[in-house]
Amino acid sequence: MRILVTGANGQLGQSLQTVLRTQELLDTFVFVDRGQLDLSQLDNIETFIVNNSIDVIINCAAYTMVDQAEIESDIANQINHLAVKELAQIAEKKQIKLVHVSTDYVFDGLAKTPYTEEQDAQPLSAYGHSKLQGEEAIKRIMAHNAIIIRTSWMYSEYGKNFVKTMLTLGQEKDQINVVNDQIGTPTYAADLAHTLIIISQNKYFRQATFDTQLYHYANQGNCSWYEFAKTIFQMTRLSCRVIPISTEQYPLPAKRPLYSVLDSYKIIRDFNPVTPPWKVSLQKCIDLLT
Repeated sequence: MRILVTGANGQLGQSLQTVLRTQELLDTFVFVDRGQLDLSQLDNIETFIVNNSIDVIINCAAYTMVDQAEIESDIANQINHLAVKELAQIAEKKQIKLVHVSTDYVFDGLAKTPYTEEQDAQPLSAYGHSKLQGEEAIKRIMAHNAIIIRTSWMYSEYGKNFVKTMLTLGQEKDQINVVNDQIGTPTYAADLAHTLIIISQNKYFRQATFDTQLYHYANQGNCSWYEFAKTIFQMTRLSCRVIPISTEQYPLPAKRPLYSVLDSYKIIRDFNPVTPPWKVSLQKCIDLLT
């Protein structure tokens, strides 16, 4: 099978390439970035997929600038919704299987226990709304052979993310303020990459027609951004002091859910991926970064 991966230069795309090299599976995957396949140019997508004889699409491409999306909502909608809709239409037409990565920010954060796939999504931001529209387009167009995976608070050795920002600030500043009333699960992109590979190699996924499914995937446990930052500094022995503050004390253009912990039971039941505790995976990432 030839598997197309969009968003090759993003955190997940780069992590997927790294993991595939260790498993000697890279030859069956076709990685593209925006320069090779611009998802904002809808007319080009089908031509590329047909010319490259694609059997599976793993869509890691996304507009992820949460605050900027409040200003650039049209661009976020183009990439996170309309391009996803186009991928779904092509996949349905050509009988291609589609795996799409979404976000915990489709929720409003009013829950008190981890979100399951059955709970209603009520996004608070333009970013979350665009991602939910992408999900809904897939479910509307593809009754079969699509998988949507929501994940949360993703970080890696690549690109811009919370861990790398904290490492930079921890070396530059004596103390920083970090929000302590937003709760979620830091998820290591390499762990999600392993999960995507497990799904792509799964015998049932490769051979059967299955009903389109929605899954949640995150590492085990949860914390606040404040606890996340403190743990990063503890693991790196940086002496920067972390001051807990409320969301109200740190206003941003986009509203975030106060609680967005995901329940990963369903994906573990169906595919049995590894879901390490978030601190275990964080240590692995920090060891590579420092």
